[in-house]
Amino acid sequence: MSNPTKPAHQKISFVTAKDGTRIAVARMGKGPTILKAGNWLSHATHDGESPIWRHWLQELSRDHQFIRYDLRGCGLSDRDVEDISFDAWLSDLEAVADIIDGPVTLLGLSQGCALSIAFALRHPKKVERLILIGSYAQGMLARGDATNAQLEADTLANLVRLGWGKEVQAFNQVFTHLFVPSGTPEQHSWWRRLERESASPEIALRTLEILHKIDVLADAAKLDVPALIFHANDDARIPFDEGRKLAAVIAGAQFVALDTANHILLENEPAWEVFLKTFRAFLPETRTHRPIRAAYHLTNAEEDVVALVAKGMGNHEIAATLRKSEKTVRNQITVALGKVGVRSRSELIVKVLSDG
Repeated sequence: MSNPTKPAHQKISFVTAKDGTRIAVARMGKGPTILKAGNWLSHATHDGESPIWRHWLQELSRDHQFIRYDLRGCGLSDRDVEDISFDAWLSDLEAVADIIDGPVTLLGLSQGCALSIAFALRHPKKVERLILIGSYAQGMLARGDATNAQLEADTLANLVRLGWGKEVQAFNQVFTHLFVPSGTPEQHSWWRRLERESASPEIALRTLEILHKIDVLADAAKLDVPALIFHANDDARIPFDEGRKLAAVIAGAQFVALDTANHILLENEPAWEVFLKTFRAFLPETRTHRPIRAAYHLTNAEEDVVALVAKGMGNHEIAATLRKSEKTVRNQITVALGKVGVRSRSELIVKVLSDG
């Protein structure tokens, strides 16, 4: 099991949407910008501690400035809001994008995929590439079988009314398992905590009603942007065919099937490594994407330690920054010295700076 290191330090600020709603924005990392469109369950403050989201934040901010935000009604954004609608969500994404200079890689997860599609079509100069994960262009009520779809929508709504954020067995066995069916008890517990902290039952219910009616399939067919689409083979939350359908209508889109049932990829499953490898290959190489890692086969954890050594940090400071023991830091530095073929920290620093 990988060491649950602390994500890079984040800065939280607020932007104001057109209707005056304040939206919480979190920035972390340095480099070209990855902007994540808002999705249902998030909390800017708590996501970095979560075994569901922590590894996402670590990896997406490793070589980039990673910017995400809480949906209106959720997390640190204004909770008491009148307008919960797709247009309002799009307006919030536009307000966040307005504070970013230059084009971005726009990343959508679940409902954030539809927002990403709508935004990319309206603001093509702002989006240089699109990454969609667990995507759908049409909510369940905008798809085919209206009778069964309405029954499923009503069932999910009743589950939210019954057990949102509570220790209710019926809710936990159905709703939580739609997102992370292979999660550990700890991860399921964190998911229920996230429900409680991210939104009230009323906001969750209103959000769910909008999700069911989303339809951006026509918008997707008009896109002209490099696109990478991931979908879990056995995704219980969003059918696999929805991802395939979207990949078929976006011209030139690359589609990657992931061997998992988790709608949200977990850190220790093979699908996560497949995602990371493909994700990194899709993005242009940056200076902070250190060639020394590939050249000397450093692990991500070793690279993190070496990067802080190169900044002049001592073992105690590195351990505190990465939330590791000093013994672990010493061991990883020793391994890194051997892999790089140098004998001292100073030689390691010179090698990193010259090769990076």
